[in-house]
Amino acid sequence: MSGVVNKVNKPPFYIPTMAEIEAIKWNGFNVVSTFSGCGGSCLGYRMAGYRVLYANEFIKAAQETYKANHPNSILDSSDVRQIRPEEILERINLKKGELDLFDGSPPCASFSISGKREKGWGVEKKYSDTKQRVDDLFYEYARLLKGLQPKVFVAENVAGLVIGTAKGYFKRILQELKDCGYDVKCKIIDAQWAGIPQMRKRTIFVGVRKDLNMAPVHPKPLPYFYTVGDALANVEKTNNYKDVIKGTETYRLWENTKVGESFWKAAVKLTGKNKFYSHVKQSPFRVANTVVQGSTDKYHWSEPRTFTIEELKAISTFPKDFKLTGTFSQQWERVGRAVPPMMMAKVAETVAKEILEKI
Repeated sequence: MSGVVNKVNKPPFYIPTMAEIEAIKWNGFNVVSTFSGCGGSCLGYRMAGYRVLYANEFIKAAQETYKANHPNSILDSSDVRQIRPEEILERINLKKGELDLFDGSPPCASFSISGKREKGWGVEKKYSDTKQRVDDLFYEYARLLKGLQPKVFVAENVAGLVIGTAKGYFKRILQELKDCGYDVKCKIIDAQWAGIPQMRKRTIFVGVRKDLNMAPVHPKPLPYFYTVGDALANVEKTNNYKDVIKGTETYRLWENTKVGESFWKAAVKLTGKNKFYSHVKQSPFRVANTVVQGSTDKYHWSEPRTFTIEELKAISTFPKDFKLTGTFSQQWERVGRAVPPMMMAKVAETVAKEILEKI
């Protein structure tokens, strides 16, 4: 875990607004995105100057948020299993092999470090508004990759994909991607070293089509990190949060937890139960713990409440004017499931500079 504020000089923490992102000059490269969620990755590509021509997302609540923030992209709401690569190419008016970058974050929660590893394999995963079997979706991504034949692909997944018995699945996926005609490199990137004020380790696959004779690359870590305090310095408090009610078990745990620590120590002491591992009283002097879907578990250090949605957006590098639709829980889920936009922007900038601009 990262410690207190590092002493390396660093630029002020800043997240561009949606209007500023819209005004970014096109770098000449186009993206097709799958498993797009609310559009975190797509926003990162736009921050890096790409145009996102097409996106696919199956979950209705995520579709609504995506449409509210990416009006210039084609949004396909079909189940990815029913989509043919020829249909995508027809809709974006490109031929096979002409697309610059194919992006995707196929869900693989069965191997998530923060989830229940492997117990959910083969079982439909429940979200706030739907459920879906997800553990075969990486193969659907590979099927579309083979049919589209983009110059480069970027696929993102949980860090737990390369740990323990999940390695067998990881190796099959890696070989599947290579068999599509790509040189592939995989690396675990922690978001905090990409300028995100949050610990969030993700497995990032980068592949380059073999005929281009270019090596896949990943961004180098920054020599500094941003803290929760950096991210929230200019965020005004709103009423978009959940109170921790005095007299409840959660209040007792919050009250007896030190700043920067998980509730579980207090839970063991006060209740004798091992629980509340992910519930953390965040410290303004550290990076935030990983934001996860389905659990509103990030608590303010001095006020008995969760973070507001605006604070959550800031530590995940979503613009303050990024529109989140749905209930409080659905909004938290959207952010928890998304790739931090500025993390993906770092990956996208590296791919453009080190690969696409040299082709």
